[in-house]
Amino acid sequence: MSEIYKVAIIGSGPAGMSAASHAAKLGLNHVLLEKTDHLSDTIYKYQKGKHVMATPNQLILRSDQEFDAGKREDILGKWNDRTKELNVNVKFNAEVKSIKGTGDAIPGSIQKIVSRARDGSTTTTELQRHAPPYELTLTNGEKVIAENVILAIGTQGNPNLMRCPGGDLPHVTYQLDDPYVVVDQHITVVGTGDAGIENARGLVEDEVQGNVVTVLNRAQKSTNVRESFATAKEPNAKALVDDDAAGRLTIMYETETKEVEPGWITLTTRDGEERIRCDRIIARIGSAPPRGFVEGCGIEFASQDRLAFPTLSPVFESTAPGIFVIGALAGYPLIKHCMNQGYDAVEFINGNTSLKPADQPLLDAKFAGLPGNRSVEDWLEFLKSNVTILNSMTTLQLREFMLDSDMRSYRKGQTIFEKNDPGSSLFAIADGMVHVRIDPTDTSKVVPIEKGSIFGEVGLISGRRRGATIVAAEDTVCVEISRNAALKLQSQVPTAKKAIERISTERQLLQMFGAGLTPNDIREVVDDAKIMQIKAGDTILREGDEGKEIFVIRVGSMIVEKMVGGKPVFLSYLPAGSYVGEMALIAGGQRTASVRAAVKSEVIKIDGEKFEAVLAGKPALLERARKDMELRRQTNALIESKKDSISSVVDLYSEQAAFLVAQGLGEATDVLLIDETLCVGCDNCEKACADSHEGLSRLDREAGKTFANLHVPTSCRHCEHPHCMADCPPNAIHRGPDGEVFINDTCIGCGNCQRNCPYGVIRMDKVPPKKPSLLNWLLFGSGPGPGEPPYKWSKKNMKYTGDPAIDESLDRKKAIKCDMCAGIDGGPACVRACPTGAAIRIAPDEFLTVARLEQESA
Repeated sequence: MSEIYKVAIIGSGPAGMSAASHAAKLGLNHVLLEKTDHLSDTIYKYQKGKHVMATPNQLILRSDQEFDAGKREDILGKWNDRTKELNVNVKFNAEVKSIKGTGDAIPGSIQKIVSRARDGSTTTTELQRHAPPYELTLTNGEKVIAENVILAIGTQGNPNLMRCPGGDLPHVTYQLDDPYVVVDQHITVVGTGDAGIENARGLVEDEVQGNVVTVLNRAQKSTNVRESFATAKEPNAKALVDDDAAGRLTIMYETETKEVEPGWITLTTRDGEERIRCDRIIARIGSAPPRGFVEGCGIEFASQDRLAFPTLSPVFESTAPGIFVIGALAGYPLIKHCMNQGYDAVEFINGNTSLKPADQPLLDAKFAGLPGNRSVEDWLEFLKSNVTILNSMTTLQLREFMLDSDMRSYRKGQTIFEKNDPGSSLFAIADGMVHVRIDPTDTSKVVPIEKGSIFGEVGLISGRRRGATIVAAEDTVCVEISRNAALKLQSQVPTAKKAIERISTERQLLQMFGAGLTPNDIREVVDDAKIMQIKAGDTILREGDEGKEIFVIRVGSMIVEKMVGGKPVFLSYLPAGSYVGEMALIAGGQRTASVRAAVKSEVIKIDGEKFEAVLAGKPALLERARKDMELRRQTNALIESKKDSISSVVDLYSEQAAFLVAQGLGEATDVLLIDETLCVGCDNCEKACADSHEGLSRLDREAGKTFANLHVPTSCRHCEHPHCMADCPPNAIHRGPDGEVFINDTCIGCGNCQRNCPYGVIRMDKVPPKKPSLLNWLLFGSGPGPGEPPYKWSKKNMKYTGDPAIDESLDRKKAIKCDMCAGIDGGPACVRACPTGAAIRIAPDEFLTVARLEQESA
């Protein structure tokens, strides 16, 4: 009979190697099975010279192997030497193809394995689990018998593949061993985790290499790099951003791959498609557990999602008794975590059931002082059972997640946050209930949010200030999840992302349609709703098509057009919070207009038949929808009635609308326009602006573009998602309660906002000396008069003191932009100062309407 090992460890990465080392140290009969001819294949495949980090810094290392941050080669050398020193029993070139129990069948322990075909169909097979010892069959036919098995195979052997056209071409790779041998190439790196970042930086480390590297990041650009690079370590992300700022490489945010072809790659960006040179693609877009092999061992997964992890006990034991899963396959990809788990798993196998995980002291501190006197383990189980977005997380994932989150306890009546407070964290209610105050003047008007749900998702999605005041309705315990932790949660736990999307969708629909709707009324609608990303210029509804779907604009904006006389005529502009598609649903027939994205947008697609059922049961909602439909019918009728008599006006109106959208109205919330048929060129608008803002004008009347009689001067658009906010080191740029985007006094004058603004509306300048009053100028000729003072006057009258610190502050430039005259009585000074009414400030959804066409044709 073959030798029976106490434990067989599969995979010699950090987790498996640490487990085998501890087994050797304890004198346990063990074997370490490694499919390659070297230890730790994942680290071995890191690019040469890679700096390996030892995070989390606050977590102690519990292993018989040494590990500190350092170069790949040094770390591997130390591990190899220590493995030999401990006399670890390693079998190289030993790939395991199956594991099965050789003991008796375990009564009632049958695993159902669901396989999904490409067409969506599924088949289910049943697997009877057998008790240990386990027989491990290697690909060379050799068999190994062990009482316990530690599975530490990671996920890197099962990388996520590019799914776009051309993604299977030979220049698309998923590994970069040595970046220094790649020279004079245009390279696109897809993926912004640590691996992608390190590959990109290695390719441009020496400028002699001559590589042109572009990094694609689906996330928005943010001041906080942890938000833009949710799955990367912060030092890596900061280093990449620094390389971008220095011009060594280019990061393209909100960008994905559309198509790959030899020598080129076509990208989908925020503003449309872009085609760039590309000799090589390095796709580092993650990996998934090798589900088929793992399930064949009798191990269940937490859900059917492809990215789900195995279901494990607190001691890493799987649903197959005696098989333990550790490391990346358990959902813990960080090296220090993996090594600790290897040590702990062997301790459990050796009978030390009282051992607590290495992160226990950190979690003890997190849960200290909360009501209920629960242990860490009890709290984790309580959170997993009671908080919807955490339901499908493994205990191991939840432990890591809580290291980046905080527990909060609130007494009944205590305010959690106020409307317009800054903040982008997400709150999950573990116990108790909160009230959303919907009327600031009447505290009795509230909407309850029950235990298990979330709030704060508006700040998470949009980055805006809090949209409402939240108060604890009873004694309440919440998990406050930082924006970074929430983004990471959504990227790594698909079921959590779906839960957050479902809740935010439900709330948006209830807020939008009102009419006495309850969550129960729209349950089926929400269950079937789909959130879709729409590229700039793409069409969601096409005139003449059949269909009953409703589309709710979640992010971005849409343009509605109708073909008249063979030409597309602009009908209306739809901002976020609008919906479209109800005409075909209510009246039947084909779509009467086309709807396309003005900028990169996000919509909620609602099944028409399910929404029709809601309308049937809610007469008030149906009546509202009919009124909306009638308004759109009137618009269509107006266009049709005037197409012959005023075709030139119709054409001009449509061309003006297209021009304005091209100037940024598609993402604007407030824009300054000048009617050149009324403007007399007095520049009172600029002078008033300067006199209202420390002598510096926020607009340039003559600059900007003009179409027909409409001029768009250089002045802030107050974008829905401001580009300028993306990279402000002191976080000086904010949005006010009325939607204005403003820069506060903490500005350090770095100029990032000026560079990021695509409309050129931010200038860098120093504040001029204070001018004499207008009365002094009128009566005595003192000072330069109204408006921005001339450079020579400012230089002559600057009050320098001789103190270097004070004089340097007087000369320091800061970012200057329109703030919509927030806090100034009477509203924007530029509009008030215009003697002819040529200057107007408009909201795009109010200005871009057919009502203007009626006025212009009258």
